[in-house]
Amino acid sequence: MNIVEAIKNSIIILDGAMGTMLQQRGLSPGDLPELLNISHPHIVTEIHREYVEAGADVITANTFQAHELKLGGHSVETVVSAGIKCAKDAGAKFVALDVGPIGQLLEPIGTITFETAYNVFKRQMIAGEQAGADLIIIETISDLYEAKAAILAAKENTDLPVFCTMTFQDDGRTFLGCDPLSAVLTLQGLGVDAVGVNCSQGPDKLGSVVETMLQYARIPVVLQANAGLPVSRGGEDYYEMQADEYADLSFEMVKKGVRVVGGCCGTTPEYIRKIKEKISSMLPVITTPKIITACTSGTATVILDGNTTEIGERLNPTGKKKLQAALRNGDMAYIAREAISQIEAGAHVLDVNVGLPELDEPAVMAAVIRKLQGIVTVPLQIDSSNPAAIEAGLRVYNGRPIINSVNGKAESMAAIFPLAKKYGALVIGLTLDENGIPQTAHGRMEIARNLRDTARKYGLCDHDLLIDCLVLTASAQQEQVKETLKAIRLVKSELGLKTVLGVSNVSFGMPERDLMNAVFLAAALGAGLDAAILNPVAVKYREVLDTYRVLSGEDKNGEYFIARYSREKETAPKSDIAVAALSDIIIQGRADESAAAVKKLLKTTEPMNIIDNEFIPALNIVGKRFAAGEIFLPQLMQSAQAVQNGFAVIKDHMQLSGKRHESKGKIVMATVHGDIHDIGKNIVCMVLESYGYEVIDLGKDVPAAVVVDAIAKNNVQLVGLSALMTTTVKSMKETIAAIRDAGLNCRIMVGGAVMNKEYADFVGADDYVKDAMDNVRIAGEVFSRGLATVRF
Repeated sequence: MNIVEAIKNSIIILDGAMGTMLQQRGLSPGDLPELLNISHPHIVTEIHREYVEAGADVITANTFQAHELKLGGHSVETVVSAGIKCAKDAGAKFVALDVGPIGQLLEPIGTITFETAYNVFKRQMIAGEQAGADLIIIETISDLYEAKAAILAAKENTDLPVFCTMTFQDDGRTFLGCDPLSAVLTLQGLGVDAVGVNCSQGPDKLGSVVETMLQYARIPVVLQANAGLPVSRGGEDYYEMQADEYADLSFEMVKKGVRVVGGCCGTTPEYIRKIKEKISSMLPVITTPKIITACTSGTATVILDGNTTEIGERLNPTGKKKLQAALRNGDMAYIAREAISQIEAGAHVLDVNVGLPELDEPAVMAAVIRKLQGIVTVPLQIDSSNPAAIEAGLRVYNGRPIINSVNGKAESMAAIFPLAKKYGALVIGLTLDENGIPQTAHGRMEIARNLRDTARKYGLCDHDLLIDCLVLTASAQQEQVKETLKAIRLVKSELGLKTVLGVSNVSFGMPERDLMNAVFLAAALGAGLDAAILNPVAVKYREVLDTYRVLSGEDKNGEYFIARYSREKETAPKSDIAVAALSDIIIQGRADESAAAVKKLLKTTEPMNIIDNEFIPALNIVGKRFAAGEIFLPQLMQSAQAVQNGFAVIKDHMQLSGKRHESKGKIVMATVHGDIHDIGKNIVCMVLESYGYEVIDLGKDVPAAVVVDAIAKNNVQLVGLSALMTTTVKSMKETIAAIRDAGLNCRIMVGGAVMNKEYADFVGADDYVKDAMDNVRIAGEVFSRGLATVRF
């Protein structure tokens, strides 16, 4: 019996922490645990055997970061094979290839491309299957995009079942801003066999995340929490949550429907034994997940049920000469501005079409998708008549998109439905087939029925199919306008499917197109239209939509309508002061445009005025939005990059003019000795530099003496230290002690995945910082010049 069969009728128990057990056996900070598979296989096997004896059904091999970016000169295949052998030698029922994050951020906020990440994972996956793994567990993932690369690498190169778990913070989102609903919809759409949460925190703090997953997951849900958060007393690190409490809390989640349960950091075989005792006589709890029609980005979900969804149409080159020129010239700045303007006008989803005959459509589609998802948070709709272009967009898309479109022709369905299934996308079905567009509403409904029935054969669900009943022009086919409205009603009432329309087609060849489009939109909404592809910037569309939402009850008590259209609103001051073009570029994260904007401003404005009046106010707005959860790390990083690009221009300008740019203060940053992780620290460095500080980045695995020397040599007033592993918190304490012993008068802030206020006090730091913007706040307190403007 394989794991997928086993999970249908029983609760599966995973093992606990490998790192915790290796630390107890003297693993040194900074050492790669995976290399013990070769140097000390007996120790690894012994730990696995303890978990088997405790009752674990699945043993995760010691292969978490057994990939080429971490192993250096060691062979991936050799390390993975040795790791799988250790688990098998321990007598495990099922052995899982354990796959963690690659340790570097993917583009656009990092330097690793999606394809590079895919290939790194691919090698690891193939090695695991060849070594005899029974399944693959992709875990501790913060980036939904990275999870997708790993899943595709597993499913395209092996026949093994795949579990995927992500790690969530206190705010219920991952480090890069992914929420549980977006994670579930995207990951189960990609075809994983189980989805869930691991690491992060204790099972008590992960309850809401798990409950959200249980509400929407149609596949088994996994819980593999930490034994609470680590604490330090008397110089020793440990986890406060004991095995009995951990088992009790895990048991409560199993009673709610969790099918796969185990432990992560701090959990030993005793924890697994207690879980086994608790659930040994239990049968899986049957859940009834909510059925919704929804698309996602990497950080947000748009649910079509009960909502009037606006799909922005302006990123389609048909009839748009400026967009055509931008696509031909690779002008991503123009494309970004068009996207942002639609979102600001109210679009929930953006349609993306790059179809010009002279272009390499698949390549351009992929490039535009990459660009847009780096700066906007809304989902995208991939629009093309070319299946290759659709797949190119689907492959690099971060989240769960909509495909526009498939039609009732057999060849169209055979080309598009497999893509929708593989990549977990929604798909729009056009009511036309080999005979064209039917003249009657019933004819269109029958094509919709065929689309639905065929989609089912490919494994697609009804709620993932949107039907476009097709709008014909009132100028040439007047009677057909009524048939479209009738078809919407029939598709809704007879087939129970969601509907979508490209509204503006109705007015081609007529005067006052906006008026006709708006009235037809109102009629279509009244007929039951769920989503409209339209120009969200058009005022008449906006007025119809806002009014309809009041009349339909979607706008509760008309609150939004009143706020938007009341005279008080019109005369009230805006919440954010009007900002200049450069500030808009920074706020919107249009990094490609900032250098040119700064060059233009330098003709009339002093460099420091640009920094103080443009850079800092714009970054303050970005910081507020980040703190409020309106934007997430990818957007924050794009804004920081926009400022950095502008700073580079200012530095060059001042050098040529013989002037010297003075930073707002020097800051030493380092990941402490023994810790080889520096993602968070690198992000902090970039954001601090965007605020005008000179950051002396010492890198990762930095000895205390190097930190002390850098502080003294540069007369630094502020130091930032990072630790991502509990084992290196001691190194942080030793580094701070060395700084104090050297008599250096500087403020020390600390952060990292394992850090908290208690740990910060334990190591002797002045401040605990929870994110990049917290570092900016501390810097604002330390340095005086120009920093009174840093407000939160």
